[in-house]
Amino acid sequence: MAELRQIEGPDRGRVFPIDADCVVLGRHPHCNIVLDIGAVSRQHAQIVRTPTGYFVEDLNSRNGTFLNEQRLHGRRPLRHGDRIRICDLVFVFHDAPSSTGEGGQSTLTEAAWVEDEERFRTGSTIMSRLDATSPTNRLQVNPEAKLRALMEISQNLGKAIGLEQVLDKVLQSLLNVFTQADRGFVILRDQSTGKLIPRAVRSRRPEDQENLRISKTIVNAVVQSKQAVLSADVATDSRFDLSQSIADFPIHSVMCVPLIGSDGTVLGVIQMDTRQRRARFTQEDLEVLVSVASLVAVVVENAILHEVSVREELLRRELALAHQVQQGFLPSSPPKIDNYEFFDHYDPAHEIGGDYFDYVSLPAKRLAIVLADVSGKGIAAALLMAKLSAEMRYCLVSEGSPQAALKRLNNIFCSERWEDRFITMILAILDPITHRFWLVNAGHYPAILRRADGRIEILGETNAGLPIGDPKNGEYVAETGVFEPGDVLVLYTDGMLDALNEFGESFGQDRLLEVIRQTSGPVTEIGNALVNAVHRFVGPRAQTDDICLVILGRSANQGSADQFSEEDHQLPSAKLSD
Repeated sequence: MAELRQIEGPDRGRVFPIDADCVVLGRHPHCNIVLDIGAVSRQHAQIVRTPTGYFVEDLNSRNGTFLNEQRLHGRRPLRHGDRIRICDLVFVFHDAPSSTGEGGQSTLTEAAWVEDEERFRTGSTIMSRLDATSPTNRLQVNPEAKLRALMEISQNLGKAIGLEQVLDKVLQSLLNVFTQADRGFVILRDQSTGKLIPRAVRSRRPEDQENLRISKTIVNAVVQSKQAVLSADVATDSRFDLSQSIADFPIHSVMCVPLIGSDGTVLGVIQMDTRQRRARFTQEDLEVLVSVASLVAVVVENAILHEVSVREELLRRELALAHQVQQGFLPSSPPKIDNYEFFDHYDPAHEIGGDYFDYVSLPAKRLAIVLADVSGKGIAAALLMAKLSAEMRYCLVSEGSPQAALKRLNNIFCSERWEDRFITMILAILDPITHRFWLVNAGHYPAILRRADGRIEILGETNAGLPIGDPKNGEYVAETGVFEPGDVLVLYTDGMLDALNEFGESFGQDRLLEVIRQTSGPVTEIGNALVNAVHRFVGPRAQTDDICLVILGRSANQGSADQFSEEDHQLPSAKLSD
């Protein structure tokens, strides 16, 4: 069973079992793991167990959740030894520990790097160095010793599944091969941060696992030079004078060998050490470990690639499901209203996006047309879009005017939990009986109204308010107008204007207006012409932003609309829901 071990905070040393498919951490007493600290959110984070492994996810907490000192956005896989930080509390994730085998006991304790560079410069008993990149060095090994080591490791690795098992089997084999060794580590470079992180430890005695110390100087020297190092008597090496590592574990001999990938980059190191004065490592031992490291590097590289492949496949499935869910928030088809036509187009830059549009039916046959752009991209933007979809409908049926509806929506999204997220939006209310419309702009690009005679009017630019989520927002202002027969209203997001071609030029508003001017006919023809124009302009260049487009138009050959006062910014009824 997996567990969290607290290593920093008031309950340091406490172990929390992960004994359910979903374990929630937070301040609320109903959480699975209660963290009674004021800075922790009521429901701060969760650990999810799936058939493919464990994952950690932040629950929109105020102060964030950090995995290996990187702030979480969305769900991330957990690996044995990963650190989770919540405010001032730090936990280490432990997967189900391996049982003790003949090669010793395996665990990943909290390793502290010993800063001993100054001592390294003042003196050393480094007895040998080998260039781990040279094929010649690998051939100078005693054939019998090399064969025994390779057979041992090959047999064990054939039973391993996953990187953690691979590393554990490697160390188990090395302790069997090097009978004088007391401990072994595998330290790998993190693929995302580039930091060197201890990933596996094996020791012959349980007491040697506590207060683990690793010399940063030796590891860095091996990584940078790509040379294997043998120190014959570390206990007398001036680099380690008075260092805590010697006090905790009197090391008398160390071998440290780089793991070099197929492209020549250093994946990490293997280090073996011993506390036995009369059984130090020899030059032959170092040559054997260098030969073994070349095989281990291939296996580790393949295991890393396998982990990446599994994570990418899981992410692909989750994104495909998220895409389906997000499509469920969008209208399945345009509304059908006598004398009006509608066109809509939604094309996210990735599987899921942050653009949003909707048609909301209101009493008295009125219709609300909403188009919005959530800041950011990907999963975080999509989640905010889902929240927007529900809140928008609620605000429309709760308020008496479109400007009041947006003001209420802004108050909802000014909550601290949304941090610096904001939403630009344009909202139009259509009354198909009187052909009147109301338009409110919350920091979005203005709407374009093309009259039947070809004249272009830019609406919602002068009176635009601030985006949704800005606490400095004041009152929103509604512009009003009348749809005459043949008039067309175009709403769009910045993905159309900011679309870039291979020369780095943007499509821009001038091209957008030109297509609208030159295209006649029903709104479907105008919409298709705009989408095709953007695609032709972009060419082979990959799409960089979500594109959303909504067009509504009044059919031609109808009588003119009734006139009304321009001061009438309220809807005919007391509430949109009446």
